[in-house]
Amino acid sequence: MLITNAHIINEGHETAADLLIKNGRIEKIAPQIRAPAGVEVFDAQGLWLIPGVIDDQVHFREPGLTHKGDLYTESRAAVAGGTTSYMDMPNNKPAITTRALLAEKYANAQGRSFANYAFYFGGANDNLEEIAALKRDEACAIKVFMGASTGNMLVDDPQTLDGIFRRAPMMVVTHCEDTPMIVASENAARAQFGEDVPAAEHPRIRSEAACYKSTELAVGLARQHGSNLHVLHLTTAKELAFFTAGPLKDKKITVEACVHHLFFSEADYASLGHLIKCNPAIKTEADRRALLRAVMEDRIDVIATDHAPHTAEEKANTYFKAPSGLPLVQHTLLMLLELVHRGELNMRTVVRKTSHAVADRFGVVDRGYIREGYWADLALVDHHARTTVRKEDVLYKVGWSPLEGRTLRGAVRATWVNGALAYKDGVVLPQPLGQRLRFV
Repeated sequence: MLITNAHIINEGHETAADLLIKNGRIEKIAPQIRAPAGVEVFDAQGLWLIPGVIDDQVHFREPGLTHKGDLYTESRAAVAGGTTSYMDMPNNKPAITTRALLAEKYANAQGRSFANYAFYFGGANDNLEEIAALKRDEACAIKVFMGASTGNMLVDDPQTLDGIFRRAPMMVVTHCEDTPMIVASENAARAQFGEDVPAAEHPRIRSEAACYKSTELAVGLARQHGSNLHVLHLTTAKELAFFTAGPLKDKKITVEACVHHLFFSEADYASLGHLIKCNPAIKTEADRRALLRAVMEDRIDVIATDHAPHTAEEKANTYFKAPSGLPLVQHTLLMLLELVHRGELNMRTVVRKTSHAVADRFGVVDRGYIREGYWADLALVDHHARTTVRKEDVLYKVGWSPLEGRTLRGAVRATWVNGALAYKDGVVLPQPLGQRLRFV
């Protein structure tokens, strides 16, 4: 395929150019390219052509929780939103805490994912030897829940934590919340409100202090052992003190923000309630603005989603029964484009934080940039358009979005995965084209 008349945003530059795809990869980028015989031409009409989003944090719920989502349904929603690659978390049923289960998960993904995929290996209190035996290309990284999680995945033994940071053969990524502090806050809330705790109490129960204490521990262990650490979904201004501004290449400790923490604030609990209940919690407007500033000053290195679907029925429960997490991958770019229109972000930064930086930090091979020789994972974005999020257009298996009824400035017009159209003008093409990501 030849893409003509594109406005390419890539590596800090904006260029009017054509782009030729051959055998799934970018063959040539030039101001004008004559279409070779038999090559399909796609006119981009001056719209923004960017590298597809690489989402380093999703929960697609397979295996074991497939009433909420699976690799097929959620990756289909992802490509409709311009996400071309994802890294799926290990808190499945069973949890992915052995190399055999990890290999089985990869085998189940073949031919079923619309986007490219990689999987995390889960840390637990009893699998340190399995972690130490991991080979570089077996997993994208090692996930450690330093806060409450499902099943066996809360790593709360100090010796095990120390061993993981000391012996990990690849990057460690952490969910940082202090469980004893959260339990104490839950007990206090139950004593005050009973079982029906207001949703607006969530950021006080899963508090700034609980996040700060756990992040301090993770960063301290990484510094002690010289570990490669990536802290997921930061939510507070106070925690930013642990991270430095500057080029990604100079860092061994990095940090991520998620789109919902950049987009929503605690004021939104009044209208959305448990629909935006997530861990760690969406916090104050001051925290939201501090996170946005940190993205712009390169203190926050990556933007992801933490896509975590639950059914509407589950979300309708009272506080302690309503699960945490919200579906986001179909609307990642739309939310970020809205922030660009508000002047809170710019598109070059969005591209860097959602594609370039993820590929660089995780060592993804030949993706994350629009470069000759790289895989043609691309998204075509119309920043002049408007998209109203309607329930009937939601592709998540759970069938709802916290954005329903909102009109966002921007639209994803097309997505290419491995050089082939995966989505165009509201239609996801029927054949899953995703490949397993490779790492160096």
